[in-house]
Amino acid sequence: MRIDILTLFPDMFVPLRSSIIGRAEQKGVVEIVITDIRAHSKDRHEKCDDQPFGGGAGMVMTPQPIADAVKAVDPDHRAHRVYLSPKGRVLSMPRVKALAKDNKRLLLLCGHYEGVDQRVIDLYIDEEISVGDYVLTGGELPAMVLCDAVIRQLEGALSPGSLDDESFTAGLLEYPQYTRPQVFESLEVPEILLSGHHKNIETWRREQALKITRKNRPDLLNPPNQP
Repeated sequence: MRIDILTLFPDMFVPLRSSIIGRAEQKGVVEIVITDIRAHSKDRHEKCDDQPFGGGAGMVMTPQPIADAVKAVDPDHRAHRVYLSPKGRVLSMPRVKALAKDNKRLLLLCGHYEGVDQRVIDLYIDEEISVGDYVLTGGELPAMVLCDAVIRQLEGALSPGSLDDESFTAGLLEYPQYTRPQVFESLEVPEILLSGHHKNIETWRREQALKITRKNRPDLLNPPNQP
């Protein structure tokens, strides 16, 4: 998969190439291309924002630099184009899996300030995605969240079986995990995990996953119909 990211702040994406994502890129599982929107501005000072029509606080990203950046990196509209926005559909595991499965290319547009000119969305964007019901300064952090979630689903990014028991994989949150030492600050590892009885361990983990989900995310036990 190729992922193009359009941003005013390319330096923010340095951490994206660490850990699992960095290794996935080195193995050729994914190619991440960062494009500076300012480089496509026709303003001599590379200005990319202006005051909103109708008044209001803050500035709005102007359409020309964004449109030219999109056309430069995806001239034939082969990528699925996503604008990271609090107005978008909230990102979920089913949507993450669909983005990973159905697309060979993604283009992610990171807004900033009060957002981008609506005409850019109308003309050049396929989907708006939010990472939660809150507002951030810009779309860079949401873009990294989306990249991380999607790339982990690509074949070869993780070792086989790594995704099998994660939170949301089976509609539940993940069960508790333990490692050495067996006793830490007077707390012991549950005895069942030391028994070697795999069927009993599997039953215990299922019970713990249900317990944690019921406590922290009861909505997952009775999910609404997916659109």
